[in-house]
Amino acid sequence: MIELRPSAECEYDLVALGEVMLRLDPGESRIRAARRFEVWEGGGEYNVARALSSVFGRRTGVVTALVDNEIGRLVESLVRQGGVDTSLIRWAEFDGIGRRARNGLNFTERGYGVRPALGVSDRAGTAVSQLAPGVVDWADLFGRRGVRWLHTGGIFAGLSDTTAEVAEEALAAARAHGTVVSYDTNYRPSLWADSGGPDRAREVNSRLARYVDVMVGNRSDFTDEIADGLPQLRLIATTRRTVHTASANDWQGVAWSQETGDVASVARDRLDILDRVGGGDGFVAGLVHGLLAGEDLQRCVELGAAHGALAMTTPGDTSMASLAEVEALADGGSARSQR
Repeated sequence: MIELRPSAECEYDLVALGEVMLRLDPGESRIRAARRFEVWEGGGEYNVARALSSVFGRRTGVVTALVDNEIGRLVESLVRQGGVDTSLIRWAEFDGIGRRARNGLNFTERGYGVRPALGVSDRAGTAVSQLAPGVVDWADLFGRRGVRWLHTGGIFAGLSDTTAEVAEEALAAARAHGTVVSYDTNYRPSLWADSGGPDRAREVNSRLARYVDVMVGNRSDFTDEIADGLPQLRLIATTRRTVHTASANDWQGVAWSQETGDVASVARDRLDILDRVGGGDGFVAGLVHGLLAGEDLQRCVELGAAHGALAMTTPGDTSMASLAEVEALADGGSARSQR
């Protein structure tokens, strides 16, 4: 369904382009009342690379930037623990207080019952938001080293005007070297509120969509003119979620390709949720794993939906599932005790 570069000629199965933030989680408390926080790493694009490494055993890396101080090195350590190659991280010099550049923080409440999940980002002026075209040697990465799949999205593109330009530079280079490109529109109102809102987000997404093979998101996230005129687009995928409470969501993965038409996973009604953050990224990771393995689209969507469901049963942005658990759930498994 999707033509991929041979594994043997590539160092990476997938590289993500995006910001990796330090997530501060108050657990069962509220941000405003917390006395302690648990620390995770996370980022919309990075979460896909992390799951493909830690859950699915794929070779992944992340192109990002961090300030070289203790916080940045903590993020690097967390990324390394997930099995994601850190050699592609670009390091900015620390000026002592973060005036020139800083590392992003994301305070996130999980939500419970009638209280929704809440994210408060502190990410303006981060090192990665200052990435500019011409800084990363894409020809070396995609050409000499080799990458089978590049994943990025609207969160990275929305960080600044220059990150949108970097995304376009990366996507164009990837296509030139035969690397499959996926893009998750991942619209975040808070990210675009001060820079043009949804209209500006659609404009940026529409410009980048012409390079994309696999689009994740809704048609409303890019203009109809572009959506109807993307001859290179092979697949569109997204999740269907109905929120009954923060702790109970209906959950399903869906996809479309010219060859198959519409495909949908098993619908999981009133799925129990511990931490919904990262569920959509979990879906993308399972979907991409299936496509890398040459599975048919139905199987890919089932793997994505199963992995996303499991990712939302544990705290943090990143997945703690195992490949065996994902495959068992995708095959119709239940929550019966395993002993």
